[in-house]
Amino acid sequence: MEIIFATNNAHKLNEVQAVLGDGFRLLTPRECGIMEDIPETQATLEGNALQKARYLYEHTGRDCFADDTGLEVAALGGAPGVHSARYATDGHDFAANNRLLLKNMEGVADRRARFRTVVALILDNKEYLFEGIVEGRIAEAESGAEGFGYDPLFVPDGFDRTFAEMSAEEKNAVSHRGRAVRKLAEFLHSIS
Repeated sequence: MEIIFATNNAHKLNEVQAVLGDGFRLLTPRECGIMEDIPETQATLEGNALQKARYLYEHTGRDCFADDTGLEVAALGGAPGVHSARYATDGHDFAANNRLLLKNMEGVADRRARFRTVVALILDNKEYLFEGIVEGRIAEAESGAEGFGYDPLFVPDGFDRTFAEMSAEEKNAVSHRGRAVRKLAEFLHSIS
């Protein structure tokens, strides 16, 4: 089955393809002629995921899905949340985002955090939502070279390593995106 995934991020594409498996061929927006940035202007992860999926569907007429992910830090009132990708700048500057998060967490004892991913699927003009959550904490300093985004700072519950210190397989087994995409995959396999 071919399905459009609203990302041009190679890391994310590989993560999701690994979880979905061989029965699916993921197409990027660029492969479908969409070169512009897809709007993400909603106030919630659910809203952004739906907005991106609807944009793709309206412009291609093809089955598609989109995700939005937020890092929600308890001591920061759930921030950066829906603004995770643009926490420090208007662009996706992972290093700047991590520096700002560490600065904002200086001297904070409560380091609890969670990653939450919402996947919006449009299939045969019907909309579906899937959610994945992983609880954890923010490390005192960056560690590891794998993954992307906040991975060098996030330690999932039950581990003493950051996502960036894990192999892709280890991370996908417990990650928020992995959990949401497994729900998506189970749904797609159940109807095919």
